[in-house]
Amino acid sequence: MNTLKTAVLMATLGGLLVLLGYWFGGATMALIALGIAVVLNFGVYFFSDKIALRSARAVPVEEHELPNVYSIVRSLAQRENMPMPGIYVIESPQPNAFATGRNPKHAAVAVTRGILELMNYQELEGVLAHELSHVKNRDILIATVAATLGAALTFLARIALWGGGGNRRNSGGIGIAITLVAWILAPLAAALIQFAISRSREFQADQSGAEMTGSPLVLASALEKLDAGTSRIPMQVDPAVSQLFIADPMKAFGKDRKKAGTFAKFFSTHPPISERVERLTQSSMGIR
Repeated sequence: MNTLKTAVLMATLGGLLVLLGYWFGGATMALIALGIAVVLNFGVYFFSDKIALRSARAVPVEEHELPNVYSIVRSLAQRENMPMPGIYVIESPQPNAFATGRNPKHAAVAVTRGILELMNYQELEGVLAHELSHVKNRDILIATVAATLGAALTFLARIALWGGGGNRRNSGGIGIAITLVAWILAPLAAALIQFAISRSREFQADQSGAEMTGSPLVLASALEKLDAGTSRIPMQVDPAVSQLFIADPMKAFGKDRKKAGTFAKFFSTHPPISERVERLTQSSMGIR
């Protein structure tokens, strides 16, 4: 279901790009915008692991420094027939973790000092299984494709605004009005779809991680601890990589976001922990 949702959202994003390109300049304009976005975003994609690790201030560690993490990740990787990823640590008291890498051969897993102090062995295994699931499911690639389409859509809307509001048949007051509306709404729509894809991939990683360990309730317990920890302990992290973490690392800076209601969820890269825990609980009972 999460995979289907991601596919639908990606198709919607691509469809918006084609429609906007046709309206403003035909297929040629859409292809130009897409080409520029592909070059920029896939350049970032090939260096995604280095960029993310540097932005999160993660440093590599040897096995004797984090034997439990190495043991868990090696066991999970062998079980899933995946190469051993690089292991990194972030010197932060906030409990959190993330994985990055364009494919299993170029993957890295980073954990904070806080999560090592908070989790027991089984909970840490659940968290690391979740992170390896992101790598196995090629979520970095999916996020990059979504970003490419979103950037192309935004670029196209801006070019159309400064280029006169579309082709001749769309000229005049109505054409200009539509151009202005598209210039405002296209980037917003692209961002909302990308956020929705990110949330869908978190649900998918929860499900895949629970299947790896066979213990959805243990992962649910770990998520509840992460929710409490990230709410209390802030962590300075680049917002551009915050969506990679298993729990929102910037949550402590926005403690009142729960009061914003359902509307705020559309602008979140992470689904509510309570909803993730509920899904895992239902999964343990065979409901999902």
